[in-house]
This record gives sequence, structure tokens and C-alpha cells, in this order.
Amino acid sequence: MSNNDRLDHILPVGTLKIAALEGCREFGKAVDQQLVKSRKENTSYDSNVTSLPGYISDSYLLDCSCPRFGTGEGKGQINDSVRGADLYILVDVCNYSLTYTVCGYENHMSPDNHFQDLKRIISAATGKAKRINVVMPFLYEGRQHKRSKRESLDCSLGLQELVDMGVSNIITFDAHDPRVQNAIPLSGFDSFMPTYQFLKALVDTVPDFFIDNDHLMVISPDEGAMRRAVYFANILGVDMGMFYKRRDYSVIVNGRNPIVAHEFLGDSVEGKDVIVVDDMISSGESILDVAKQLKERKAKRVFVCTTFGLFTDGFRKFDEYYEKGFITKVVTTNLNYRDPELFTKPYYAEADMTRFLAMIIEHLNHDITLSKVESPTSKINELLQSMREKRN
Repeated sequence: MSNNDRLDHILPVGTLKIAALEGCREFGKAVDQQLVKSRKENTSYDSNVTSLPGYISDSYLLDCSCPRFGTGEGKGQINDSVRGADLYILVDVCNYSLTYTVCGYENHMSPDNHFQDLKRIISAATGKAKRINVVMPFLYEGRQHKRSKRESLDCSLGLQELVDMGVSNIITFDAHDPRVQNAIPLSGFDSFMPTYQFLKALVDTVPDFFIDNDHLMVISPDEGAMRRAVYFANILGVDMGMFYKRRDYSVIVNGRNPIVAHEFLGDSVEGKDVIVVDDMISSGESILDVAKQLKERKAKRVFVCTTFGLFTDGFRKFDEYYEKGFITKVVTTNLNYRDPELFTKPYYAEADMTRFLAMIIEHLNHDITLSKVESPTSKINELLQSMREKRN
């Protein structure tokens, strides 16, 4: 793990403990393994740090659960000591695969259910843990971050509720709109981007992937993704284009105004590979329409990179567009639950985030700056330099 030299002589806030809720148990184990490996293999740590009780451990995971009664009511249980601990609670609010029984009927866990379980574990630890941090990769209700007409402000209320319960830091990834942190201006809120991991996944899975202005272009599928695309294009030194969604504001379908058309702004994509970057694939309707339009404009290949692959309408349309050549690769992170069927798709590639999250937790546990962790510029430059040397 890089940057560990900065941790050598700094005492941690408290004994590191990780509570991975059931929805992200496997992901939590992978992050835990990264932390265990890092601390055991790093020989530069000061003895005053490594001699602390629990600093070097075979696992930092807590035994915790949220069992339910027959009525569907639940409770949070922590079966290990958290007194004086720097506690990190991992929750995946998008894991719909989990079920529970209500009076004999089977229900799938919704984001609301996962959020309630998160609060139960916080409640079980409050007053005992030295500090409580919530790692919520997909920000709960992050898409309901602003008010249009008479609507609820679910994300802001959720963040305030967590802070009121004693949470010190909230760690998320690629927040739909990071300005929602204005709801809790006096508390820790960090939204990290998987830009380096996207690029690494493409480099590892696409043998003839060239990164220069003659072969590559970055595309924003809408106005909301512009910030991501601008950074990606600037760091790679390539051109950028964007689509904007023309909507019919006289009609509401499934709670939103339907998209009439995607209009393109930018230079020609003819003969170039294009990377389409966004925060999530929900139904995939917008991304697929953008990919089709790019191919119609004679783009060579379309690579889709999104932080969260939700695929709420399944994979049929993606399979169809892959067979027609509209998409070549779909890259998503492992920050949320994905249907096992996705791993069988020839177009899918995973951007592994476990090492990155372990590094974030390590830095927070030592209470030092995250500035270098937040910006992957140096790592991307190293990767680009490595690619140039191999090519030469």
C-alpha cells in the first residue's frame, strides 16, 4: 500500500475495527485482507505503533448481525468489543439479493432496509466506540439530493440522521451530487472517484488500447457527468465530447421526464475509441442510446465506465448491443452487489476497489490527510509512463 511512510510514526485514533453488514460481507472480507497484508508486510512502521494492542491482527472484522423477528422487525447485534475502537461500518444499500420473512412472506431487502440496519449497528456501538465512520459506497438516496417543486430531501435527511447518531465521517464513492454534503457542513464527508481503477481495468483487459489524442476520446453522456469526463480527458491528454438530454417536461413517466433525444456536442469521433464515463448504470437506457449514437458517428469502439453497475432492467439489452457491436466493454466497480450473471458476460470487466478503500481506511485510522489518496493523478501518470515504456 503506497504512502505508508507517512503513517510510520503517527499513532492511530483507536484500535481499527470493521463492521461489514451482511449486504457487503464478501467485499468487507477483501478489504480486511488488504489491511492485514499491508500492516504485516510493512516493516517501516515505528515500534511504538506496531506494539499497540490489536494494531497487527489476523483480522479487523467484527462479528455483527441484524436478525429479524417474525413480524419483520429487526435489531442490531455486535458480538465483539468495540470499546475505544475506531469503527468503520460498511453497508451496501443496493444489495437486493438478501431476503427476510414477514409473517411467512419473503421480502427482498430495499435501500431503506439496509439503511435501517446501518442505524441499528450504529446504535449498538454508540457510547462504546471511540469514533464511528460509515463507509457507504452508493450514497443512500443520493439521487434524491435536491428539491423540485414539493418533494422530500431524502439524502440530506439521511446524512443528518447519521451525524445526529454520532457518526464522525461518511465515506462514499462518486456521489451523484457531492454538494449534498452541505447538509452536514461540520462533519466529515468524502466522495472518492475510481478514475485510476477504470483506466487500469481497460489497460488490463483491452490489449490494443492506445491512449493518445489520435486514438482515444472521452465522452460525457450528460451534463451531470461533465466533471468526471473533464478530469479524465485532461489527465489522459485527449479530446472530450458530451451529450445533453433533451427531455419532454410536459410528461412524467416513472417519476421523471422522459428523454426525447441525446444531442452531441464535440469533435468527430470517427475512427477513435471512446470512453463513456458516468456514475451509474441503472436501467442502462441512456448509456446504450449514447453508445449507439457514437457508433453511428463511426466511433471505433465504445468502452463504458461507470462506478455502480445496477442493471435494474437486466442484461438483455446490453447483450443485444454487444452482439451488434455498439459496446465493446462495460467496466464497473465491485462497490455494490452485482448479479452473478454479469460475470459471465464477455463485455464485462471489474474495477477492483478493495485496495483503494483499504488505503482510505488506513489513512483515516491514523487521522492524516487524504489529499494524495483523493487525487489519483500521480498513479495515472505512472501507469501511462509504464505503457509508453512497454510500447517502446
